[in-house]
Parts: sequence; C-alpha cells; structure tokens
Amino acid sequence: MLFRSEEAVDAWCEAQNRPRGKTLTLQKTWELSEAWYGNRLSPDYRGRTAEEIREVFDDVGLRDEYWHP
Repeated sequence: MLFRSEEAVDAWCEAQNRPRGKTLTLQKTWELSEAWYGNRLSPDYRGRTAEEIREVFDDVGLRDEYWHP
C-alpha cells in the first residue's frame, strides 16, 4: 500500500488493528523492484537461491533482521 506519511501508516494500522511493520520510501521500493524484476524476462532467468535473494536485499540497503529473518 502507498501512504502519504508515517502518520498515515500509523493511523491505518490503528484503524485496521494491525501491527506496524517496516516501511519503504517510494524510491527504495523502485530500487528493490528494479533489482528484483530487472532480469525476469531474460531467457536465461532461472529464479534465485536464498543467498542471491539476500544479495538483492543487501544491494538496495535492506540489511537488518527484518529483511533477513
């Protein structure tokens, strides 16, 4: 979901009775989507190993425990 502000996220979570998770800026979401989907249409695409997935998240700066359970 897209929200205008952190306050809007908090209000939505409260209204939906959901715990607050991590949020990404639109820029960070774009970076992640480019890294994740950039080669999906390649005839050589073969999916990713767990280590390769970790590298994608690391490469866009998502390195904390939330992204690497």
